[in-house]
Amino acid sequence: MIQNPDIQLILASTSSARQSMLRQAGLQIEAMPAYVDEAAVKEAAKHDGWEAAELALALAELKAQRISGKFPVALVIGADQLLVCGDDWFDKPADLAAAEADLARLSGKTHSLVTAVCVYRGGLMVWHHVATPKLTMRSLSPAFIADYLDAEGEELCHCVGAYRLEALGSQLFTRIDGDFFTILGLPLLPLFDYLRQAKVLRG
Repeated sequence: MIQNPDIQLILASTSSARQSMLRQAGLQIEAMPAYVDEAAVKEAAKHDGWEAAELALALAELKAQRISGKFPVALVIGADQLLVCGDDWFDKPADLAAAEADLARLSGKTHSLVTAVCVYRGGLMVWHHVATPKLTMRSLSPAFIADYLDAEGEELCHCVGAYRLEALGSQLFTRIDGDFFTILGLPLLPLFDYLRQAKVLRG
């Protein structure tokens, strides 16, 4: 057993991608939704002139803190990711029409995925990490975008930027600078380093 069974590990999210990464790596986790008004936090952050990294970490903290208050002995993982292209912050597309518009805006440009992860225990943050992979999207023709949307379907509405790098989204890019796990939404390797220090993972 590589994981200490005496320490409860909770992911403050219902993200299927994050759950899958942790479970495929051998971790026994519980996933719990943390209800946070992200739109309101983002609006306030823009009004106050926050940097994207500040906002991503704040959202990750809010999620973890909410669950940690209910399970004070557990280690609670919170995470969030923002897509930034120029001065624009992108949200998950509301529908396929919005996904098509997002891809057209990102086409031929480099964008950043500002990705934050934190760990809470007893209502306090005990560790955090922020990483910013950069991805350069090739120029996409309207015909390719239409075919891509048809192939991937509604699944893209759950993905900021309207792509899944682990699937057909790999065809959209000419260059990627950053860790694959981080791009999928969780800086897994730094998190594992901390979990080993915290005696959650052995060896």
